[in-house]
Amino acid sequence: MTLLALHAVSKSYGALKVTDDITLSVTEGETLGILGPNGAGKTTLFNLISGDVRVDAGRVEYAGRDVTRLKPHQRCHAGIGRSYQVPQPFGNMSVFENLVTAACFGGQQTEREAWHTAHEVLDQTGLMAHANKQAGGLTLLDRKRLELARALATRPRLLLLDEIAGGMTEPEAAVLVGELKRIKARGVTMIWIEHVVHALLSLADRLFVINFGQKLAEGEPRAVMNDPEVRRVYMGMEA
Repeated sequence: MTLLALHAVSKSYGALKVTDDITLSVTEGETLGILGPNGAGKTTLFNLISGDVRVDAGRVEYAGRDVTRLKPHQRCHAGIGRSYQVPQPFGNMSVFENLVTAACFGGQQTEREAWHTAHEVLDQTGLMAHANKQAGGLTLLDRKRLELARALATRPRLLLLDEIAGGMTEPEAAVLVGELKRIKARGVTMIWIEHVVHALLSLADRLFVINFGQKLAEGEPRAVMNDPEVRRVYMGMEA
């Protein structure tokens, strides 16, 4: 079943077209990796899916429903969860309170359900020891974990991950990949923007490469990474 479909989606800021006639679909349970050079339009694509930014043209469908005009909180309630490249926790609240807030307001859970979800996600993401710590005082790794945990607390059917491994050491990235593999095994559909390519390749079923807001390549990960144009544009390697 197709869970997400973008139909000729475009977005411009003045004369700059940051998303140019993008069409793609994601199957339920699939992990789609998004690659592209800096400024290619990857995060804008996420913003169009999550509703943070309105499309200028085209259509966004989720679970067979046209959600193009839905607001971000409505898409979150429908099951689209996301992380942000720069973590955005409620810094003056504890880690636990951040998760309860996400579960209540993003996941529309009762207070009792939200507490249960928060405990479950704390354990799942390795944050249990930090449950009562103020979110603003966490290390980068733990802020990244909290960013993932807040998205998970909304009980998403589709999870959008924006460079969640950025800034992590190799061992930290390996731990993250292990967590994401367990999330994938539970049937959560994921779209993951990432520059830590080996981490992405360990999980992605398919890659979608963007350059200047347009699709450059799409397909099986190894085949895409061996594409001469992808190697030239993304890795600066001539064939």
